[in-house]
Amino acid sequence: MNADMPAAKNVTELLEQIRTDYDGLSKRLQQVAHYVTNNHNSVAFDTIAVIAEKAEVPPSTMIRFANSFGFTGFNDMKQLFRDKLLEETPSYTERAKMTKAFVAEATPADRSRKILADFADATILSLQNVTESIPAESLQRAIDLLAEARRIYIAGMGRSFSLAVSLRYALYHLERSVVMIDGLGGMHREQMGRIASDDVLVAISYAPYSNDTRAATEAAKKAGAGLIVITDSQISPIATLGDVCFAIDEPHIDAFRSTAATQCLIQSIVVALAYQISNKAPEPDTMPHKGN
Repeated sequence: MNADMPAAKNVTELLEQIRTDYDGLSKRLQQVAHYVTNNHNSVAFDTIAVIAEKAEVPPSTMIRFANSFGFTGFNDMKQLFRDKLLEETPSYTERAKMTKAFVAEATPADRSRKILADFADATILSLQNVTESIPAESLQRAIDLLAEARRIYIAGMGRSFSLAVSLRYALYHLERSVVMIDGLGGMHREQMGRIASDDVLVAISYAPYSNDTRAATEAAKKAGAGLIVITDSQISPIATLGDVCFAIDEPHIDAFRSTAATQCLIQSIVVALAYQISNKAPEPDTMPHKGN
């Protein structure tokens, strides 16, 4: 980080700085970067000692991390996260802290209703964040890549698989040439073997990140293909490889993560792609031919 560069004014700006400078950080500072990027509530509300313990680094490393990004102290950086949460009212994340206690005491019917309400509230907040955090130029770049691609490859394993299948289904209906990297028979490498510079890979991966998706992403990069990354963090293993990277902060309850915001993004891209393709289609020849 350039010491002369001013500190970020908001969380979005800070996360972009972290993504840009991540490879140049020490291993300890990279640990902090991972924790800060993926635990906004903890950074906002926990003490520096608690955050350091959770990030498995000394408290002095937390201070050094803040200083390396232009802040005079860790509390200055913490304030950005507090301000962000104050803007997100009513905050799902605060209500979610009470979910476990409620679930332990509730009747089955009340418990089910509470879980539904929490996921619904979280999804609403996540969808609002998507509209505010994704630049229009990034959306258009992704649409242009898909429109110009000879063939579109899609890689999404584990919890990302349903999203990958949904994207494949939609692209088939646009009559795009699509290759699904599903690894059937352990053939991930073979499925990626023919990707070329005029193709595009859409890679979808959320923590814990799939090694197979990462390998597909690296193969696409090596081939010079276009690369659209959809992930949960600007410092995920595949984020910096993409021509376009969408970092979607999906809410979760315990180990169960919503995919609604990512699905919204995918559907928006496909619909916009459909409009772009139709607008580029040649006009039918309506002029009378000689001899008619």
